[in-house]
Amino acid sequence: MSNPESDCEINNFILFFKMKSLLKKYECVAMGGTFDILHIGHIELLKKSFQIGKFVIIGLSSDNLVKERLKKKIKNPYEVRKQNLVKIIDMEVGSNLYEVTKLEDVFGPLMFSEKVDCMVASTETSHKGEQVNMVRRRMGLPTIDIVSVELKLAQDGLPISSSRIRANEIDQMGNTIKNKK
Repeated sequence: MSNPESDCEINNFILFFKMKSLLKKYECVAMGGTFDILHIGHIELLKKSFQIGKFVIIGLSSDNLVKERLKKKIKNPYEVRKQNLVKIIDMEVGSNLYEVTKLEDVFGPLMFSEKVDCMVASTETSHKGEQVNMVRRRMGLPTIDIVSVELKLAQDGLPISSSRIRANEIDQMGNTIKNKK
């Protein structure tokens, strides 16, 4: 025999998740980056992507792309960066509706995927969305929406970045690190 009160709670729970899914505007959101040392700015980008998308594709720059094309210095190899990304998504977002893909070029699946309908990027990199849409138009694909997330500023008013964290200027939350002399 079923308990009407318990059944009602279960039905409300199911209804809540169906409504939450209906509120998501995009079927598939794409975002990408190096994600070397994860910080609060990365978390904001991830949260926005999962907030507006039913499914999220995260392009993670390969070691070769980072070193050869982007000319960046990084602390962590691809596999470590991927593991850290998966951990932070689990801790901060709690969703498993995503895929991490290895980026061997700057745009990855955004350039040719028909299922991607939105790109989430920081205000610093959102201009790349226009380049993506230009190429998509030439390929006969629909353009995608670009959602910009404001850069998170550190305590000193400058943007939080992995390179600033590597240089021991700030920590992952944006607090300035006092130099010991």
